[in-house]
Amino acid sequence: MSELNGSVSPQQLSAQAPLMRRPLRIALFGFGTVASSVARILVESRPEGLELTHVYVRSVARRRADWVPSSVTWSEDADAVLASDVDVVVELAGGLDPAGDWVRKALCAGKSVVTANKKLISVHGVELERLAAAGGGDLKYGAAVAGGIPVIPGLEQGLAGDRIERIEGILNGTCNFILSKMQEGAEYAPVLAEAQAKGFAEADPTEDVGGFDARAKLTILMRLALRVEVDPEEIAPLPITSIAAVDFSYARDLGCTIRQIARADHAEGKIAASVGPMLVDLHSPLAWSRGTENMVVFSGHYGGDVVFSGHGAGGHPTAVAVVSDLLALAHGSRRVKVPAAPSQLSAEFEVPHYIRFMVNDKPGIIADITVALASEGINIRAIVQKPGFPPHALPFVMTVEPCTSPALKRAMECLRGKDYLLEEPLDLQMLE
Repeated sequence: MSELNGSVSPQQLSAQAPLMRRPLRIALFGFGTVASSVARILVESRPEGLELTHVYVRSVARRRADWVPSSVTWSEDADAVLASDVDVVVELAGGLDPAGDWVRKALCAGKSVVTANKKLISVHGVELERLAAAGGGDLKYGAAVAGGIPVIPGLEQGLAGDRIERIEGILNGTCNFILSKMQEGAEYAPVLAEAQAKGFAEADPTEDVGGFDARAKLTILMRLALRVEVDPEEIAPLPITSIAAVDFSYARDLGCTIRQIARADHAEGKIAASVGPMLVDLHSPLAWSRGTENMVVFSGHYGGDVVFSGHGAGGHPTAVAVVSDLLALAHGSRRVKVPAAPSQLSAEFEVPHYIRFMVNDKPGIIADITVALASEGINIRAIVQKPGFPPHALPFVMTVEPCTSPALKRAMECLRGKDYLLEEPLDLQMLE
């Protein structure tokens, strides 16, 4: 009868229309560059299924923004926000503590967590994922690597069916900004000051220029792509602080440029990883990255090379990744989880090296260096010396055939204390 008179039963209505769910209630922890950009997107774009309800900051009076709706609760009490009825905690304060404590409490309470905290995920990611599974929530960190570039979702959704064997990438926008400016002829110190003035670098830039930020991101990618869990402390990053304008001049003569590269390789059961400035062939996609752009190349056994590129730094690009994770939660999307085994680095990259010497010129220097290299079985590939430098401060470059960094370091130790060396030789891997 109901069909004849045009009425529809509740059961039929339920079958015909999708179930309407209330929006996820979201609490922001932090209100810095990224968090305020996340709030902007939530307030201005009003993504379906998401509602900003709480903001935790240490000083509400200093941080409160008048464009945030009055319905949003501002609080200086983290525990009160965690105990509230929020569904998702968005942790954007950074660091290990107290951020790690907030995330653990949220996950244990059955809430989901979205974070851009690469340091926390690189050190405690496996533990936190277990807590999420036990509590019934979810942990998403698509913004933790390469900001607004969907590298992590791409790995989890698009490349999970492949066997990734190698990762090479530019994972730190600050270093890329500095090095691409130096490629144009600038020196390190003034470019660093410019990066700090533009907000690309912190007052203490050690995390970026020392390679620690890129190292944290690399270990996350190694777990997701290579499926190995490696302690970040096993990877000794090299800083970009020793790079000078003259190195870019020599690199150009060799058909290369210099970039901070994070790379890892998993082949024949052995794992190698490194982070630091490297010579990159000008024909490589990694040489094309400029400014604060990030780029990651994954090499798969079946699918070959896949390149992700775009703006990795800044509030808006990173906020886009955070909101994308929130939308995935709102629409019931779950991560494709792949098993990763605890592992240790077990191999060194055997690659050509660029060595720049600064000397007080005298006869016999090349012979001395040749003997030191030969003691480790290292062959010279080329010697390059540009004109126009005074003999008492002469930079020249040797490139050597593929060898490991420890072998080259031992060879350079043989030269320690030589009176013609004005500074420690600069050793850079050459990415081929």
